[in-house]
Amino acid sequence: MAICSVLLLFKTVTAYGEKNLKAPPPINGSYHLVFRDELPECNQIDAVTLNIQQSGIYLNGLLLTANANAEKTFTATDNPNLAGTYKNQKLNLSGRIPSVILACNIADLQTQVRNRRQKNSAQKLISLQMQLINRQEFTGQITVNGIPKIIAFTAVPQKTQKQSENSKSH
Repeated sequence: MAICSVLLLFKTVTAYGEKNLKAPPPINGSYHLVFRDELPECNQIDAVTLNIQQSGIYLNGLLLTANANAEKTFTATDNPNLAGTYKNQKLNLSGRIPSVILACNIADLQTQVRNRRQKNSAQKLISLQMQLINRQEFTGQITVNGIPKIIAFTAVPQKTQKQSENSKSH
């Protein structure tokens, strides 16, 4: 009787889990942000990349300028992680980023970096809300502390070198 009860309980729990408990789809990787809106008093923002690391529904993100010089200059210690969740095809991230990440396109990046390091308060509090629009792309908006306008964007996945090499070999 005890064995039958355990087997019935196991079968019930397994059926419930298969029906109701689904892992979110993997969204790890790098995404190029294509802005649909401009920042106030700014015609062009430097290209921005969002790197996402996922553990179930919990996310960590890193916002970086896609400029090759910036990648050498900024490290994970310069960019505090964004933290958030991914539920029901919706992604929410928030945290602090260096002000230069969402700055206007300025030719002399080293001047920007020097200015950033001289000012201790050169970080902005941001919040990103994104909705999965197809299996790969997100549409969303960024709210930046100190900027009254909400900035709309699309996040397009960036291909890694391995993915592009595999597609060339086939």
